[in-house]
Amino acid sequence: MKRTHLPLNALRVFDAAARHLSFTRAADELAVTPAAVGQQIRALEDVLGVVLFRRTSKGLELTPEGEAGLDPLREGFLRFEETVAAMQAGQASDRYTIAVPREFYAEWLAPRLARFQAGTAKDSGGVQYILAPDEHADFTEANLDLAIRLADGPGDCEGIQLAPAMKVTVAAPGARDAWIDWPGMPLPEGVNPYIKAGSPGQALASALAGMGRTILPHALAETAIAQARLEPLTAPEPAQRAYWLLAPPPQWRSKKVRALVAYLSEAG
Repeated sequence: MKRTHLPLNALRVFDAAARHLSFTRAADELAVTPAAVGQQIRALEDVLGVVLFRRTSKGLELTPEGEAGLDPLREGFLRFEETVAAMQAGQASDRYTIAVPREFYAEWLAPRLARFQAGTAKDSGGVQYILAPDEHADFTEANLDLAIRLADGPGDCEGIQLAPAMKVTVAAPGARDAWIDWPGMPLPEGVNPYIKAGSPGQALASALAGMGRTILPHALAETAIAQARLEPLTAPEPAQRAYWLLAPPPQWRSKKVRALVAYLSEAG
């Protein structure tokens, strides 16, 4: 029986636009322009003969026809992903491709991966780690197994929080009396920073060099505190973001990923 040609790319665009209820945010996710998203949606509506979205005073909303097709579509995409994962099962079961901020890798993850590697069967040669050069790499494009990101939740991925969402103000012994700022961790009101860093890793390196005090995720600073390279100037306190170990559902359910996730959960 001849199969119907499915406009898979347009359906993928529809799924993204429906999740965000925004052509602009869908375009950001898909790395295309909002105009391209709109073009794909209009083409899909022409093929299906239905209207999928309406613009209202409150923004974009799904029509009943679009709403009715959304859950089966997402289930279908999940089945595609599971099929691909099944095809890959058993291949490279001893190799992990991971995207992780380099400062968190150095301070937290590397020692734990070393212990996990040491505990694997010697006759199999142990496990191999491939670290993605871009900590924000796309799972599909970079063929990632896992990613670690400083975030306020797992988003559309499956995930576990590797450490409590806590922050701490730190400085090196004898550090300069100045502040180091970085995006994502606001300084106390009225503080004028001496250094404006671009990432928590740059803020950490600046603090370790004695260039001032900064506020860091506690998980990032705890090793340096334990080694007396940094001194805590405040007690740890709740923060909005934490380091999350993430993967899309197909990767998350794979045997090798489950093994590493379980180990890092217990070793945290």
